[in-house]
Amino acid sequence: MSTSRPTINDVATRAGVSKSLVSLALSGSTKVSDASRQRIVDAVAELGYRRNAAARSLAVRRSHTIGVLILDLHNPVFAEILDGVQIEVREHGFSTMLISGGADPELERAEIETLLQFQVEGLVLIAHRLPASVLRAIAADVPTVVVTRDDIAVPNMDSVSNDDVAGARLAVNHLVELGHSRIVHLDGGENPVSHARADGYRLAMTQHGLSEHIRVVPGGLTDAKGYAAACEALSSSPTALFVANDVAAIGAIAAVENSNLRVPEDISVIGYDGISIGGLRRLNLTTIAQPLADLGRLAAQHMLYRINNRTAPAVRQHVSATLVIRGTTGRLKTRA
Repeated sequence: MSTSRPTINDVATRAGVSKSLVSLALSGSTKVSDASRQRIVDAVAELGYRRNAAARSLAVRRSHTIGVLILDLHNPVFAEILDGVQIEVREHGFSTMLISGGADPELERAEIETLLQFQVEGLVLIAHRLPASVLRAIAADVPTVVVTRDDIAVPNMDSVSNDDVAGARLAVNHLVELGHSRIVHLDGGENPVSHARADGYRLAMTQHGLSEHIRVVPGGLTDAKGYAAACEALSSSPTALFVANDVAAIGAIAAVENSNLRVPEDISVIGYDGISIGGLRRLNLTTIAQPLADLGRLAAQHMLYRINNRTAPAVRQHVSATLVIRGTTGRLKTRA
């Protein structure tokens, strides 16, 4: 007896229809008659041809699958947001298909096209590098929600993001309350979220009358970028560093310590994101914590609503970050 897996040709033969008609039915086409569709559904079930997904999708004409684009699989921020998305959609009977485009917007487009070929019912973009024209085309094709970014407004495309300007102001306010004025910001590079955090830093410094101390050092969102930026920043003898994210803050702390300075006795360091990994707990990092899992849950809720309300006005929802004070920030010591 053959142990090979059934093919689409086997389904066509069993159902008494053409291979092309099976393909149309599998893609959810309305060109297939109800009678033919039922024969194909029965054949799929009898043969075990992708039974769990294909047969169910054929019967109800829905995939019950959400596509998720995650910008960087190595960034714990995106992983925690993804957890929130998956928890919410699973509670409503949906599964997820995950893709990553990395730093290549063309690869992102190709991967999203692959998701659409699998008839996903919606898309959640956990950050992205896509231009407005591409986002408009995607949102017109399938319900789409963007997480972490709200810089591109697209009709019928929702966004859920943290108020990064307000979060940066929390960081500066905390350091000023501790007596610091020589506060340097290590930015996160060329991306909208990092730009917003840098804007919040500048705004807060100006509001505290510290315009003459404003200094933004180009950096990035990795520990290596944080280390290099901190090394450059130390040349101006700051008393505090506000770093664009927690991962870069780890690198910044290493740079401070390698310069025979202490954190926070000599230099205070504050990060951003509030990610939960063992290394940060051991470092006891002061941070501006985003509600990461909540961002994912909210995005999924918007997605599930929009699946049944395609023409509803776009919603741009902001959540608030909170200051979490730990051991890497301290009161400015008076120097003799």
